Amino acid sequence: MSRFYFTLFLVLLSPISVWAEERPTSNPKPNVLFIAVDDLNDYISPLDNHPGVSSPNFDRLARHSVSFANAHCAAPACHASRVAMMTGVHPVTSGIYKNLFGAHGPRWRDESPALKDAVVLSQHFRDHGYHAVGGGKIFHALQWTPGDSQNDPGAWDEYRGDPLDPISKDWPRPKLIPDAKAGLTPGRPLGPQQLFGAQPLPVSDEETGDHMVVNWANEQLAKPHDKPLFLAVGLFRPHIPFEVPQKYFDMHPLESIKLPEVVENDLVDSRPPERQPWHHWVVKNQQWEKLMQGYLASISYTDHQLGRLLDALDASPMNDNTIVVLWSDHGFHIGEKDNWEKFCLWDQTTRVPLFIHVPGVSADGTSTRQPATLTDVYPTLCELAGLPIPAQCDGHSLVAQIKAPTTEHDRLSLTSFVFAEEPSHAVSDNRYRYIRYHDGFEELYDLENDPNEFTNLASDSKMANTKARLANGLPKQAAPPRQIPKDSKYNLNRLRNATSP
Repeated sequence: MSRFYFTLFLVLLSPISVWAEERPTSNPKPNVLFIAVDDLNDYISPLDNHPGVSSPNFDRLARHSVSFANAHCAAPACHASRVAMMTGVHPVTSGIYKNLFGAHGPRWRDESPALKDAVVLSQHFRDHGYHAVGGGKIFHALQWTPGDSQNDPGAWDEYRGDPLDPISKDWPRPKLIPDAKAGLTPGRPLGPQQLFGAQPLPVSDEETGDHMVVNWANEQLAKPHDKPLFLAVGLFRPHIPFEVPQKYFDMHPLESIKLPEVVENDLVDSRPPERQPWHHWVVKNQQWEKLMQGYLASISYTDHQLGRLLDALDASPMNDNTIVVLWSDHGFHIGEKDNWEKFCLWDQTTRVPLFIHVPGVSADGTSTRQPATLTDVYPTLCELAGLPIPAQCDGHSLVAQIKAPTTEHDRLSLTSFVFAEEPSHAVSDNRYRYIRYHDGFEELYDLENDPNEFTNLASDSKMANTKARLANGLPKQAAPPRQIPKDSKYNLNRLRNATSP
């Protein structure tokens, strides 16, 4: 073999992680646009295409990326999912399964011994020559809890606004009509502030939080950088309250709203959700269609913001050298199985949008049903950028599926949560969903023939081998659930006490 052909043979075999060998030497590392969307479920058109949903920019993204159509969160709760995503450490290792409120800083380092010295994804890229900037909701924060954030300011070179109060100042509220005056019964979930509700905002897009975050992100994409850029953009909608400008509600007239498919006595063979009383209030007060309208309007609003972000990337000089990742922190129920929002282990609760585009590498416009867990994203981005994968990471790289989506692996997704302060777990392959609760109760669903999880097959003797195979994917040991550390310097009440007169 001649030296030329031998060299060509070696180049063809070179792994894509050695990005510097595949890109111009003037910019050897890929930029990363890392988009987090809060509470976005599978209703969008590239996934389940719920009747009436309008998400053309998610379609646009799907045409230019690989869609991981069987991706799942590590835990169906904002804080736990986001910490797992940003550290690569699964809840079965960290013990962070649920939301732990009242933090002002990276209290997760004190909540879990396994996270004490964990390196945040953005920090890892920063440590390897990147300029790491972020804005919006990346770690857990809420619109109505100012200062309650688990972000780590030290993990970023820059952050839009206050990294420990990233969204509360950005969101206006509509004029609220008291429930009694509106003819609604007492007992609205989350109380009289109507945080569980749907109302148009009497403002323009420009006065809403996610629009302002995208404005900031677009500025980052437009200006020159002397280092490769890691840009994290956190969009808060479609999180409750479902409050976006009127034009997005107009896109979904109330009379056209289609509710999710339900069957009578669905919960006879499954574990009832803790939020079943929410559903009772919604149905009793005939609010289901209105809340669905608000959720679809919020998706349309988010889709518009995504389009603005993609437009800015298209116009940016870094467009042909930027990895794009879009994910959501967990799935979301709008009344499916009598549940609202999250905090369960069904497929509807845990399945998340996950799109990955890698210029010149990803099989764009294709989809894969190979299981993925969000903890897989950290090692995937490391491999794509040629960075070492920290030992803390529990996940596995998805690069093989990015290059060839039909490539199979034998791993299952893994999602964990706590009921009665004991961890329970769910796994999925490319067809079945298996759940084992802490008390031994089991659920098994054939998602190919029963995508709504109406029929629990766990007691069907014909499914014994399938159940046993999936059970092998459950953790042999799981960390106990962590609690709020009372002596942490990151407790919000300590800050308030220190600043009070």
